[in-house]
Amino acid sequence: MITLKSFTRAVFALVVFSVFLASCSNKRSGDPKVLIFSKTAGFYHESIPDGIAAIMKLGAENGFQVDTTTNSALINEENLEQYSAVIWLSTTGDVLNHYQEADFERYIQAGGGYMGIHAATDTEYHWGWYNRLAGAYFWNHPGMGDPHPNVQDGSINVTDRTHSTTRFLPEIWNRRDEWYSFKQMNPDVNVLMDIDEDSYQGGYAMGHHPVAWYHEFDGGRAFYTAGGHTTESFQEELFLQHILEGIKYAIGDNKKLDYSKAKTQRAPEENRFEKTSLVMGEFTEPTELTILPNLDILIAQRRGEVLLYKNGDSTAREVAKLDVYWKAEVQGVNAEEGLMGMQKDPNFKNNGHVFVFYAPTGDKEINRLSRFTFQNDTWDMDSEKIILELYSQRNICCHTGGSIAFDKDGLLYLSTGDNSTPFDQSNSQYVNRGFAPLDDRPGFEQFDARRSSGNSNDLRGKILRIKVNEDGSYDIPEGNLYPKGTEKTRPEIYIQGNRNPYRISVDQKTGFLYWGEVGPDANADSLDTRGPRGYDEVNQARKAGNFGWPYFVGDNYAYVEYDYGSGVSSGAFDINKPVNNSRNNTGLKELPPAETSFIWYPYGASEDFPQLGTGGRNAMAGPVYYSDMFPKETRYPSYYDGKLFIYDWVRGWIKAVTMQPNGDFDKMEPFMSTTKFNALIDMEVGPDGKLYILEYGNGWFTKNADSGLFRIDFNDGNRTPVVAGIAVDQNSGALPFTATFTVDASDPENDPLTFVWDLGNGEVKTTQEPKLQHTFEKIGDYDVQVEVKDPSNLSAKSTVISVYAGNIAPEVDIKLVGNQTFYFPGKPVKYTISVNDPDDADAGKDLSSLFVSADYVSGLDQAEASKGHLIMTDAMTGKSLISSLTCKTCHKENEASIGPSYTEVARKYRRNANVNDYLVNKIQKGGGGIWGETVMPANPELSYSDASKIVAYITSLGRRGVEEKPSLPAAGSVDPLVGKALSENGVFVLSASFTDRGGENIKPLTGNSAVTLRNPAIDMAGIKTLEGFSAMSFGGRTLLIAPGNSKGHFAVKNIDLTDIASIMLIGGGQEATANGYTVELRLGSPTGEKIGEGVMKTIANAGPEGRPMGMLDIKLGQVDTSKSQDIFIVTGPVSAEDEMLALLSVEFKAK
Repeated sequence: MITLKSFTRAVFALVVFSVFLASCSNKRSGDPKVLIFSKTAGFYHESIPDGIAAIMKLGAENGFQVDTTTNSALINEENLEQYSAVIWLSTTGDVLNHYQEADFERYIQAGGGYMGIHAATDTEYHWGWYNRLAGAYFWNHPGMGDPHPNVQDGSINVTDRTHSTTRFLPEIWNRRDEWYSFKQMNPDVNVLMDIDEDSYQGGYAMGHHPVAWYHEFDGGRAFYTAGGHTTESFQEELFLQHILEGIKYAIGDNKKLDYSKAKTQRAPEENRFEKTSLVMGEFTEPTELTILPNLDILIAQRRGEVLLYKNGDSTAREVAKLDVYWKAEVQGVNAEEGLMGMQKDPNFKNNGHVFVFYAPTGDKEINRLSRFTFQNDTWDMDSEKIILELYSQRNICCHTGGSIAFDKDGLLYLSTGDNSTPFDQSNSQYVNRGFAPLDDRPGFEQFDARRSSGNSNDLRGKILRIKVNEDGSYDIPEGNLYPKGTEKTRPEIYIQGNRNPYRISVDQKTGFLYWGEVGPDANADSLDTRGPRGYDEVNQARKAGNFGWPYFVGDNYAYVEYDYGSGVSSGAFDINKPVNNSRNNTGLKELPPAETSFIWYPYGASEDFPQLGTGGRNAMAGPVYYSDMFPKETRYPSYYDGKLFIYDWVRGWIKAVTMQPNGDFDKMEPFMSTTKFNALIDMEVGPDGKLYILEYGNGWFTKNADSGLFRIDFNDGNRTPVVAGIAVDQNSGALPFTATFTVDASDPENDPLTFVWDLGNGEVKTTQEPKLQHTFEKIGDYDVQVEVKDPSNLSAKSTVISVYAGNIAPEVDIKLVGNQTFYFPGKPVKYTISVNDPDDADAGKDLSSLFVSADYVSGLDQAEASKGHLIMTDAMTGKSLISSLTCKTCHKENEASIGPSYTEVARKYRRNANVNDYLVNKIQKGGGGIWGETVMPANPELSYSDASKIVAYITSLGRRGVEEKPSLPAAGSVDPLVGKALSENGVFVLSASFTDRGGENIKPLTGNSAVTLRNPAIDMAGIKTLEGFSAMSFGGRTLLIAPGNSKGHFAVKNIDLTDIASIMLIGGGQEATANGYTVELRLGSPTGEKIGEGVMKTIANAGPEGRPMGMLDIKLGQVDTSKSQDIFIVTGPVSAEDEMLALLSVEFKAK
């Protein structure tokens, strides 16, 4: 008989047995499998091959399989699923991209194992999750900044001898290795061993100094040991046993991965995002946008216009024009005021309110926050409610702020700039020089940001927070920086210490405030006399605070108090107690302590945030994204939940920033990194969950053809084809003109594509291949574009490429005398320029339209070299265009005719900031009444580009003797530095252009040519062909580490050896070499013709800060200079026991 009690027991036993079976079925079949990952993006450890061999032997002897790779592409979910653990063996630097990082996080969360050996902590410094997984980041070791050897004997205290990885070790374990010190230790790891810091010399003291630990982390298991720098480590019995048990711990029970437990989402592929054009080329200095509930968009323009984009249209129309101060009355001053910001009320759907921040015209020098009503597509100018006004000094430059945002509680945030001039003072011996403007001398108030940003009683250089009432008044919310009634303060201030907080946003869940802070211009530190170089910042405020400007910048780097009258410095400002002792201060003298920045970066490479690149900077803060706030049909993947979007107007990137739950920075990743953004000035999330972006365009204070309004669409299904570019074999030709067009296009799903070609004349042709040959029979310009379609009719269009039929562009040839690769300071570059026009044999006899220019520019800014050149060649093309059109019948260059002379026109409009658009409109549409009764005929067939060239010619006449640089001669010589200072990445650029004469109704065409010469000292960062060498970054430079136990080589490609006498190598290391390294110079390959050799040694204390350094100057033998050569530099240690050699540069020396 079955009783209730026995039945219950049977059920319990069945449940236990089922759980047991489930756990057994979750176990992998066969031997465990591990992956050794040993990619290095920094220092390469010579012990890596020994470590791989030792672990493979351990696997063979202990029943686990071992795969090895340095290919980060294998760190993907599909491949990782087969491994029970991944061993990071002395990896260094940034080795994974954000897709791989997400997949590795998911691998651990699904139950995978991690083991880190030695330099695994010298890896992924900008991925906070990895820091917590590995347990720490490498900080220092002996020999870095001290005179002690990096490898030493040391005594390890085994503090936990119960763990499988340590139970066989002695209490004090004496061994020889490179002893790491650590930073950012994860306090949750279980420490197994400490190093006795008194047992070795050098390195940073930690006090408690762990060297091995383990922990369960984020669903997986992690073990780390700091040993393993030396090759001998992987022959030590105890160290190998320690490694073996660490691998076993990481493998655990060898269970199958359970990806249902993974919290991190896989990173969406970039090509699932598309930048969709809504309005293109219609904006003149757009500043800020606001998206209405029905997806209509209002756009503010600095000159006062408010434009409306209707959802689904392709244009924007003006709905209001505010009367704004936008142009300085002082010559040479660029005012930045105008209509600076705009944002809809959170309750817009019910009240139609829109807030704007603008500078009204009039005698009062103020900026104003007002509220207007916008309903039924109508802007009611009479509805204005003035909310707040603040003083702003006019006829100076710069820094307005002007961004408006609301938080989830409806509080309004307004950013204001410091209204201070960052440039040097005139008539003054001691000037700003790009540092913080602190000049409080009478008459120099505009150069003192302490009067504004540092002033607790002034609303400039702040972010204000107020509660706007229905009647237009406002209240002060609790929690602002200065409580209401505090003497010498303004209660509206939420954030103090801003320079130019240009774009702000508020996290709609946490309430955290974010903003981009546009920083100062100093390019180098002057810590003893002035302070730090300039930094841009992206900041986060969880509460009210002082963010330090003009006393601090970047990571709270302090400026120095400076007397502009005497040039005397009197000490750095105190972060904890900043004092405003400016004569222009009307607020508190003692200010709140400075808050820390969230993200900061200079013009050069940032050690803290290297992923932000280099060059000009203009930081902006976008929204924090949450997918659950938007419709499922249109929102982005939840991968972006809680991520902050930031962007840079100048550098053209967008980044997504991941934060820890408390808001701390965790990591940063690119967003649409291959998409071009043209001066992105505002970004907002629409009610549909999509990003909308506003692009200013690549020209300051003007209308830009590349300005635009765009939407970022996400496609989780079939993707549109990708069009990389369109090309043509020739851009011009005589009639009949035959051109062959090709398009570089692909389909993400690898579907067949169809190509629809718009030939710019109403003709459309379709091909099944990415190529079209077409013959044009009529004179004219043709703008050709191709639309690429997949089988489901999804399509993408190429950019437009222009060709001209009826004339052949002249050919311009520049010939240099001497070396064709390098310039040599002090040695003039000799050149000759010739012109050949296939349809005008006499073209070379009249070179009046030849323009030759030389410049010396940073390698990062080669486009800068062409600016002045393009201005002049556009003018020359414009002059030729005029002679081919009807203009010549009414106008002359210097004399009045039926119409005014071109010189008179140039003088009349010389100070008109909008002269290009105004005159282009006149030329295209015609008109009269300006100069008399004669009506100027219209030229509607003339393109905007050609009309702009005519305007360039006309306006150049007004610059004669002022700005215009004369052309260099057609033959001569020029200083390669053109009077500038030598720069490490400086490039000499020689440009030439020639415009032909065209003909009656035949457009003149311009031929261009340019040659560049580079610095003869080669930066190691540009070396791509490496064998055995590894690249690492140190002190902002790239070093190439030579292999210490074998031969290695690298190549410097496409080098002209004309007039080269020798090649000099500069190297260094941690310790001086005893015997050195052989160096061979070979042509074409590592085994090619030898043209020189030598032995390179480093000498103790020969370099900066007493570091070892050496130089080797190898004289070249007879070489072939008839063509460019690939120079292979082959090295090998004279002795396998010698110290490391790091090559800093290779320099080609002239005869």
